[in-house]
Amino acid sequence: MKTRTLLATAVMMAAFGAMAKQPVDTGHGGAVATISHEASLAAMEILNAGGNAVDAAVAAAATLGVTDPFSCGIGGGGFMLIYSAKDKRVIALDHREVAPASFHPGVFLNADGSAMAWKDAVPQGISVGVPGTVRGWHDALVRYGTMGFDAVLAPAIRVAEQGFAVSPNFHRINTLNEAKFARFSSAAALYLQDGKALPVGAHFRNPDMAQTYRDIARGGVKAFYEGPIAASIVSAVNHPPTTTGVTVIPGDMTMADLADYEARLRQPIRSTYRGYEIHGMPTPSSGGIAIAQALNLMETFDLSGMSRAEIEHLYIEASRLAFADRNAYVADAEFVDFPQEGLLSEDYARERAKRIGTTAAPGAVAAGDPYPFENDLSVPLRPQPRALAQEPMHTTHLAVSDREGNVVAYTFTIESWGGSGIVVPGRGFLLNNELTDFDFAGPHPNVPEAYKRPRSSMSPTIVLKDGAPAFTIGSPGGSTIITTALQTIVNHIDLGMSLADALAAPRLSQRNGDTTLVETLLQFPGSEQAKALEAKGHSWRETDQIGAANGIRFNADGTVTAVSEPLRHGGGSAIAQKH
Repeated sequence: MKTRTLLATAVMMAAFGAMAKQPVDTGHGGAVATISHEASLAAMEILNAGGNAVDAAVAAAATLGVTDPFSCGIGGGGFMLIYSAKDKRVIALDHREVAPASFHPGVFLNADGSAMAWKDAVPQGISVGVPGTVRGWHDALVRYGTMGFDAVLAPAIRVAEQGFAVSPNFHRINTLNEAKFARFSSAAALYLQDGKALPVGAHFRNPDMAQTYRDIARGGVKAFYEGPIAASIVSAVNHPPTTTGVTVIPGDMTMADLADYEARLRQPIRSTYRGYEIHGMPTPSSGGIAIAQALNLMETFDLSGMSRAEIEHLYIEASRLAFADRNAYVADAEFVDFPQEGLLSEDYARERAKRIGTTAAPGAVAAGDPYPFENDLSVPLRPQPRALAQEPMHTTHLAVSDREGNVVAYTFTIESWGGSGIVVPGRGFLLNNELTDFDFAGPHPNVPEAYKRPRSSMSPTIVLKDGAPAFTIGSPGGSTIITTALQTIVNHIDLGMSLADALAAPRLSQRNGDTTLVETLLQFPGSEQAKALEAKGHSWRETDQIGAANGIRFNADGTVTAVSEPLRHGGGSAIAQKH
């Protein structure tokens, strides 16, 4: 796309940008839903300039790296699902971070052989995986887009250069990261003021980020993975820019680790549910498998005549069983031969569903044995029971569609809010702490290994009906991502809620624990909904909010409805083209 065309579009978008942020919007063309109004406007700018859904998704993602830098950015990685209208197929693009060549199973072990505390491992050089985001964007644009980096990064460059007012949500997350950012001089200089988070209303600019994007726009993917930017990343990982008196564990990343990084095109996880085709991410994400398995369990039950509480009870217990197996078996399939076929077997689902009674299980359940349902005569290693590893509840998700019917569901992250806490000096972006997604001690399928991708819960999901897109959903939230996507699907398909209502409803996250995580923001505790489930033996653990989901619904009349959060994360931004 010519630069002058984008400039003309930018003028048009200036008036469009004055539109107030709204969580739901319906139109007749393309659509976008993100948690950031600036990011949604960036995507719409690209769509209006003739770009397709992939072009617009990268533009939105790049802008989110500026406006929501504590959740995502080019210092991390992600998973992109693409529905190609021309080919009528779903493509899974994995650009998850990988462990550097120096990694080994003992990286996160103390001298006595015990595992490090997870929170202590986060703000260290050893927590940083080789970033995959820029390579993923490049591969998506080259294979499935119509524009280059020069066009799609332009809106993000403008936002980073001109800046924006610090929102209450930006301030809230920044405040949570004060201690971590104070450890690193580059992070403190960018995000703190006299040791405190930037106040609400302060004007935040990131000219270093703008210049980094300009370098990528000019030099392409090699500008990030080779040369000065790559050297800056390696230096920040191996010699973290600490403040006086702070000691951190340095990483051991090389220029070769960056130059050798590759994204992967993978076969999506495909399952069916009550007449719909559910497409999700394969490993190293565990989301697609867990969602498919839970829906297989749900489908063994006839829901006709059931109350909401009865259906939600089944959802909670199906999630519990799916997480028991997810925690035990699933890891990067390039390193571990795990029983995927058995886990996705409908016969296995019927066997496991026998564990679901009319009341809640008393606590964590044991993993099942999917191996008899594999067409595999080898003798596998059966896993030992273990608790769910800690996984932070952060990340971001966006959804984009275009007039031609292409759809993108994209989740990407730097892991914890604020990632490792290390801002690459002079470059303006935070580095991930993704390697803390490994299980620190073995034996376990998800132990650290060189070049391995740590298991993820990111679950971008595209749902088809009669071969055409019906809706898409995804969310941030660590391991609660899986339950958010799953519950939204159940709300929409089984409980008959609109996608907007399904997304906005109070979330119940059961991940094979003694209690189910619920939200105080949505006033679930004490509600009639809570009481009905408590009568079935369910008990709760409370948190403020779970995830910040985004989705798109493709309506029978040919219109499209973009859906974002009305309350969580400060509310999201949904925009649909009107003609």
